[in-house]
Amino acid sequence: MRPDTPADHIAEAERLERTAGLYPEDAEQLLLQAAAHLELAGERDRATTLYDRLLAPDAPHPASAPVLIRALKASNLWEYGHEAEARAIIDGVRTASPRDPAPWVIVAESLESHDELTQAQETYTAALDLLLQDASDATPTYEQRPLLFGRHRVRRLLGTTHDAWDTLADEVSTSPVPLDELHDPKRIWSLGSDNPAELRAEISRIQAELGSYREALSRPFPVAVLHWPSTELEELLTAYPSLEAEYPSHEAHLSTIESSLRELAASGTPNLGIVTGTVPSYEAFAASEGSDPTDVSLLPQYATTLAARGRAVGWPPRPEAACWCGSGRVYGECHGRP
Repeated sequence: MRPDTPADHIAEAERLERTAGLYPEDAEQLLLQAAAHLELAGERDRATTLYDRLLAPDAPHPASAPVLIRALKASNLWEYGHEAEARAIIDGVRTASPRDPAPWVIVAESLESHDELTQAQETYTAALDLLLQDASDATPTYEQRPLLFGRHRVRRLLGTTHDAWDTLADEVSTSPVPLDELHDPKRIWSLGSDNPAELRAEISRIQAELGSYREALSRPFPVAVLHWPSTELEELLTAYPSLEAEYPSHEAHLSTIESSLRELAASGTPNLGIVTGTVPSYEAFAASEGSDPTDVSLLPQYATTLAARGRAVGWPPRPEAACWCGSGRVYGECHGRP
């Protein structure tokens, strides 16, 4: 059941913490979800404790996304009175210049929500300049678009004239209402109007905003394809030789992954990803399902479960990014070649 009260959120957070103890390889994603529930329940000090736990130098598994965790911690701290510490962390996030859009979005929105509009604009702009570089030929990803929309919103509040980034935000927006209307700082006046036409127009804008939020919240887990690194595949086949029919060689396995994803993309399937399996994790999953690891029908279920735990990496990578296979070459010169 979806949590609706503070007590429900606390219970869900505690359940996620227990699950993190059972699946230490997934602890980071599970504890981040637990911290989010604690924030929603108003237990912000407990959420900070979880963020600190993930960032601790002696943590069993080093955080894979420490900059993201610090951004979340800063946003949470500011909400319950620790402004100075939050600002210091935000400065550190900006200095780190992460390639992931999420930390940028979190700290910029935190600044924006506390009326630090000029700093929020500077943060959004720094992120776009780093991640997209040139608005004239940029193609923003789904994850990068909040940077464009947030910057557009802040600049409307500041009364700044449009520039190339604002134009790109208009172009990629799927809202039926133009961004200039959605981000109009004078909209609040419409809510107090006695003019039915103005009220109807404002209702249309609110519906458009809700539609955008609903689309973001309902975004499905990636359609994930399972990847076994060479050492893990060797261990898997040693333990379960009958799976050799599924995996005749590691090279064939990698080729099958890329071809399967290309076929899915060509058929119009959105939100594709790759999850990396390990033998201990797979065996634990099989045991939890009461199944035998040699059951090939268990493999896609295992991939889906890993994706649901936040373990999927989006596909395809950028041509100049490292290839998903772990070869050390860039994707465009490895499995991303035509």
